Amino acid sequence: MNEELLWVLMTILGCLLGAIPFGVLVSKAMGLPDPRTLGSKNVGFTNVLRVSGTKAGVLTLLGDMGKGWVMGWAAMHWLTVESFIMVVAFSPILGHVFSPFLGFKGGKGVATAVGAVLGLSPSIGLLLLLIWLGAVAIWRYSSGGALAAFWCFPVVAIVNEQRQEFLVFALVVSGLIWIKHKDNIVRLWKGTESKIGQGRPG
Repeated sequence: MNEELLWVLMTILGCLLGAIPFGVLVSKAMGLPDPRTLGSKNVGFTNVLRVSGTKAGVLTLLGDMGKGWVMGWAAMHWLTVESFIMVVAFSPILGHVFSPFLGFKGGKGVATAVGAVLGLSPSIGLLLLLIWLGAVAIWRYSSGGALAAFWCFPVVAIVNEQRQEFLVFALVVSGLIWIKHKDNIVRLWKGTESKIGQGRPG
């Protein structure tokens, strides 16, 4: 199979894998409320953690990170063209944010993006994960941790990577995640954003 065809097939697979809403599946499997009906109505880790508890939240986190990691790792090992690698790594993030299984709605892409970066560059992915979780542990704002990690991502890419394609990937992913967090940014500015362990203010 030539690399162009493999790239197309992997990109389609990545979008479909990324579109799997682990937050919904985990909640249903555990007999818990559908996260789309409570809290922020988001299918990601933070809302599942808030409405369904730690176990469901952690399983959702692992599932969402895992689908990103699988495609990032596979792209690095099966493809040689740098632009192809980055598109395949981006595909599960795109699928997660615009899931066809959820009417082209979805999560905000943070866990899936961290997983994809871990697959592409374990050291940079681990650094992003530590920034994200560290900021959350200090300030207890999940959105704040995500924004901090993906503000740092392009800077880390410039310092640690020589691949121009990786920097473009970092800019596109970070831009998408900041756009998806625009409402959170407003709430953080106003001081009304909810913290981990508490309900949404108001």
